[in-house]
Amino acid sequence: MSDIVPPEVRPKPAVPAKPPNVGAPSPSSPFPPQGLGIGGGGGVSAPPPSGIPVPIGNHPPGHGASHGVGHGLGHGAGHGGGHAAVHSGGHGHAVSHSSSGGSTLLGYIGIDTIIEQMRKKTMKTGFDFNIMVVGHSGLGKSTLVNTLFKSQVSRRSAGWARDEKIPKTVEIKSMSHVIEEGGVKMKLTVVDTPGFGDQINNDNCWEPISKYINEQYEKFLKEEVNITRKKRIPDTRVHCCLYFISPTGHSLRQLDIEFMKRLSHSVNIIPVIAKADTMTIEERQEFKQRVRKELEMSGIEFYPQKEFDEDMEDKSDNDKIREAMPFAVVGSDKEYQVNGKRVLGRKTAWGIVEVENPNHCEFAQLRDFLIRSHLQDLKEVTHNIHYETYRAKRLNENGGLHPISSNDTQESNL
Repeated sequence: MSDIVPPEVRPKPAVPAKPPNVGAPSPSSPFPPQGLGIGGGGGVSAPPPSGIPVPIGNHPPGHGASHGVGHGLGHGAGHGGGHAAVHSGGHGHAVSHSSSGGSTLLGYIGIDTIIEQMRKKTMKTGFDFNIMVVGHSGLGKSTLVNTLFKSQVSRRSAGWARDEKIPKTVEIKSMSHVIEEGGVKMKLTVVDTPGFGDQINNDNCWEPISKYINEQYEKFLKEEVNITRKKRIPDTRVHCCLYFISPTGHSLRQLDIEFMKRLSHSVNIIPVIAKADTMTIEERQEFKQRVRKELEMSGIEFYPQKEFDEDMEDKSDNDKIREAMPFAVVGSDKEYQVNGKRVLGRKTAWGIVEVENPNHCEFAQLRDFLIRSHLQDLKEVTHNIHYETYRAKRLNENGGLHPISSNDTQESNL
């Protein structure tokens, strides 16, 4: 008799058990089960359960899925399977990244508070701003600074009076004044240059000013190379130089051109036309156009320089400012009553010239530009451009400055 077992009594083949990660999705998972096929490839094996290491080296053809799950836990393109594995394996993160859709943050982090932190720190420590005024006597340099900062940084407090003799050479007079507004403290230093352009022979009269500017860079550099340097290095560098142009209505003097040409690469120069109320509106506009043309022909770049525009928005804003420069200004620290309001102005036989009235002069534009929109940029350009240029030159000349101790008071020869 045959030993063949009838077909109806043959043992049925064993059915393999279903993997734990394959099947219907969990109620909390928004992804369908086919999401485990990462990258759109069908027939990709399921990821190994947590606790089984994923081999590294020679990978099988289905490595795209297993590596995507094991390596990123939800990173990369086509993240459905990775995210599902995260949910089922209990290794979920609060953040899910996507190369195509950016990042989705679940909850508030507080990155935006950095602005408030910076504001509080600035209010506590304050900041320095150093402005230099250059121009021959009688152009109202000190008066304009008084008007700009609503403070009495006068000629007398700076150590120079009208009844004194004109110095034979340019003297540098500085005056510091702490101004507080809205809880923010600013140490304002005004550097005056009495004697500039007042002599019969003005050859090289810009050299004392250039030397002073470089000396401030040198002081900052020596503090930087100290082994034990101060937590906050005193900043005496000149952040801005207001150059006062006489309202002749004709053209720039040769001294004006030489000064701005020689110092435009070491300090931020802002040309202004002083005592603009001595010209009519038509004369003022013609003079401004003539000055801009002469500066362009001489290759003089005043602040804000075109090459320092960071983006299109900056370029658009700065182009408008460059087209309006040099600002024709009037300064006055005296108040008068006009239409029931107290205004700063100059009294003439024909009425009051209001300093802050844009129909009378461009003082308001200069103030907004200098203080309210570009003050921080003036400091940054001074540090990142002019000071870095000086620093690189000094280090190249000396082969590197050796660190000096805090008690070493020897001055460097420039």
